[in-house]
Amino acid sequence: MNERSFGIGARVTLNVMSDDYVRIILNAIATADASGLDVVTGDVSTFVSGAEVDIMRYLSQLISHAALSGAHVSATVQLSRGCPGEVVCDLPEGFGPWRSEIPVLETTGIQATAEWALYPLNDTVVKSVVPDHMRDIYAAIDLAKHSRTFVGSEHFVTRLQGDIADILHTMAAGWITVGRTLQHVTTHLTLSANSPTPAQTGSGVVA
Repeated sequence: MNERSFGIGARVTLNVMSDDYVRIILNAIATADASGLDVVTGDVSTFVSGAEVDIMRYLSQLISHAALSGAHVSATVQLSRGCPGEVVCDLPEGFGPWRSEIPVLETTGIQATAEWALYPLNDTVVKSVVPDHMRDIYAAIDLAKHSRTFVGSEHFVTRLQGDIADILHTMAAGWITVGRTLQHVTTHLTLSANSPTPAQTGSGVVA
């Protein structure tokens, strides 16, 4: 069993608000280090599969290289692990969660804001662990609160702010930590860098 057969992967879509968006996006894809990864770019998104540390490095470099253009960049990122119906999954019956370490990412020097949500998706007891979606979601939010990226909780999302690498680290930390006790976990992040709109502070109210 390895990361690919467990269905660990990401989808990312870059949106660049510039007339030169094609060059900026293609340069970011070409520059990001894809070592150890399977990367497939389509007309809607780029699919990435492999080990978490390689996936997160790639995402951080991809988004930050696009943001270095100075254009307003928005990135939509989805991470998934352990989906029993996934194309790349080949899970033996009764196989439990996949334990991974949380990657450490190199600081990019680029500030961003983001909205993040986590989705624990298992409904079966695995290795005596009873599913409790809100327990796992609140545990991930608590992890975020102890990070330097947490701004506040808003409707349906947790607002994050900081270096692109730190935001992605917060996202990965919740996803991987919950994934240590739950097989199928997905998480979603929308990140904005170089926005012309001033960042707003979160309400601090858990929705």
